[in-house]
Amino acid sequence: MKNQIILSCVCLIFVTGNAQNKKPDMVKTITPPMAAVKPKQLEKHGDIRTDNYYWLNERENPEVIDYLKKENEYYQQMTAHTKQFQEDLFQEMKSRVKEDDSSVPYLYNGYYYITRYEKGKDYPIHARKKGSLDAKEEILFDCNEMAKGHAYFQLSGMSISEDNKWCAFGIDTVSRREYTIQIKNLETGEILPVKLEKTTGGSTWASDNKTLFYTRKDLVTLRSDKIYKHKLGTDPKNDKVVFEEKDDTFSVFVYKEKSKKYIVIGSTSTLTSEFRILPSNTPDAEFKVFQPRTRGLEYSISHFGDSFYVVTNKDKATNFKLMKTPENATGKENWKDLIAHRKDVLLEDIEIFKNYLVVSERSNGLNKIRIMPWSGKGEYYLPFEIETYTAYTTTNVDFDTDILRYGYQSMATPSSVIDFNMKTKTKEVKKEQEVLGGKFDKNNYIEERIWATAQDGTKVPISVVYRKGIQKDGNNPFLLYAYGSYGASMDPYFSSIRLSLLDRGFIYAIAHIRGGEDLGREWYENGKLLKKKNTFTDFIDCSKFVIAEKYTSAKHLYAEGGSAGGLLMGAIINMAPELYNGVIAQVPFVDVITTMLDDSIPLTTGEYDEWGNPNDKTYYDYMLSYSPYDNVKKQKYPNLLVTTGLHDSQVQYWEPAKWVAKLRVMKVGDSQLYMDTNMDAGHGGASGRFESLKEVAKEYTFLLDLEGIKK
Repeated sequence: MKNQIILSCVCLIFVTGNAQNKKPDMVKTITPPMAAVKPKQLEKHGDIRTDNYYWLNERENPEVIDYLKKENEYYQQMTAHTKQFQEDLFQEMKSRVKEDDSSVPYLYNGYYYITRYEKGKDYPIHARKKGSLDAKEEILFDCNEMAKGHAYFQLSGMSISEDNKWCAFGIDTVSRREYTIQIKNLETGEILPVKLEKTTGGSTWASDNKTLFYTRKDLVTLRSDKIYKHKLGTDPKNDKVVFEEKDDTFSVFVYKEKSKKYIVIGSTSTLTSEFRILPSNTPDAEFKVFQPRTRGLEYSISHFGDSFYVVTNKDKATNFKLMKTPENATGKENWKDLIAHRKDVLLEDIEIFKNYLVVSERSNGLNKIRIMPWSGKGEYYLPFEIETYTAYTTTNVDFDTDILRYGYQSMATPSSVIDFNMKTKTKEVKKEQEVLGGKFDKNNYIEERIWATAQDGTKVPISVVYRKGIQKDGNNPFLLYAYGSYGASMDPYFSSIRLSLLDRGFIYAIAHIRGGEDLGREWYENGKLLKKKNTFTDFIDCSKFVIAEKYTSAKHLYAEGGSAGGLLMGAIINMAPELYNGVIAQVPFVDVITTMLDDSIPLTTGEYDEWGNPNDKTYYDYMLSYSPYDNVKKQKYPNLLVTTGLHDSQVQYWEPAKWVAKLRVMKVGDSQLYMDTNMDAGHGGASGRFESLKEVAKEYTFLLDLEGIKK
């Protein structure tokens, strides 16, 4: 079972390199903003830190807003000469996107569900057709209409009742991942006046078609901590709490099993999980604990027939194994091995069908999909030929079918949705991502997987893509991206946006550093807590490797990461600034100690198993030794673009703001330092599909401008 607690959404990334940093002469007269110094002493374990910019956490303070606006103005003035290039890049990237695109329909409970876009519109339209794709379309939600008047809009968590009459859905118009759940009558089109506030957006219907279970968040920390039960026709004020998670290192969620027989409440932390089950046809009964939490025991459950299938690390199964238990005897003492633990294979997930068990595995850093007939005869793996691909099961809501739907893409191959007949072993490509413009040919690009040697001798894989004809002479601009936290594997993926870099001579690469789960669970364990520095040194060693192999040079090497990957960026420029010409840090988590000591900040307590609890001096000292904000010093730094959102609920805006303020004072030389704050959005940036491309265009022009590439 793969740890699903991810600090950040995985961000797209881009960078470039050439030391040509010249600007028009008039730009040189622009003075960067300097934040006021207001020293505050912070004491812990007898150690006193002086934080000159602690005051920037006062979100409502006009002086804070004024400072953020001045940083934005400075960034806009200093990059004014790239404005046309930004617009040209935006139009170029947009021109590759099929505007009137649609998802591959999937059949659920008698209806085909489709998400589609219309030309010139930013948001999706969710629709369904009864029984046949030739049937009349029924529009469930037109998000373009719903988004009017909002700078940010996100619809999430659509949940359809079993009688197909009701749809619960969540709306976020702030980008703090606080959703208001509403309910729509799909027969009349009426949206009920009921509003369930401060939720995760996720909900699930019981089999009576009138009871809705949903998850609420703590008002201060935004931790999902309570499961509520709402009855149609009743006042939400009377909604009953059916479960409250009082351990502030755990978060909760609720869902219905694919078999539809059980409602499940999950409660998980980084290292431990616990589930509760309730027959879906008895929503007013009490939930039963599946297996009581035991620290260090992780498990997830899937129901089939009269049994549950359990993916777990029980019995020191570091890479997880599959076990089976009767539905009326769910304690771990009843679990029996079905797929044993393997030291070199990570068992990530399973999909259950009437006649097949499908297992998602990972070995040697590569995805594998294993097909296992319940008959026990003739199991096999889907064949994949290259080493820079990603394969994954997608929407498989139908239980009684021989068709497995999976996705496939590589660094140079657009993403495809494929229906695979597990009985006949034939496949049908239902859709391949279209790259418009008539210029793209995947045969024009080379994909490689190369291995760098870390300072402790560990081999670290790097996925690379570049245009044919590039010479390895050290002169190529090279963008290196990584994340490296929470066991999140950064698999190779295709991006039509990235072509704007590749076609201008860039090499793009993903470093699969420790802290992710790319090479199994131990890969994650060796990049967290008191081994966290492996994440940073792995990235630095990958950087040195691509320089040594003459893919690039320090004059042309760029790095990018977001959220926890932004922490990575902050650490590497403190440790090895000479290796990079430019760095982009998106919504970076850089003030590690102060944040992890403040349990009122969203997500903090749930992060102790990832980073450590600094209330323990051992962890305090270790975290202090790498915290980017605390380790800024007088030295030369690469050119730096930092992005953040005022309403970010995961990495608060003041972390990058404080970091930039300190860097302005401490950095030596004339390298560029910009901070771009989205005053309307949060952790994920802009919500519209084309608005987000404008943010990418800003980042690309920052990099391309450093390379002296003007068009």
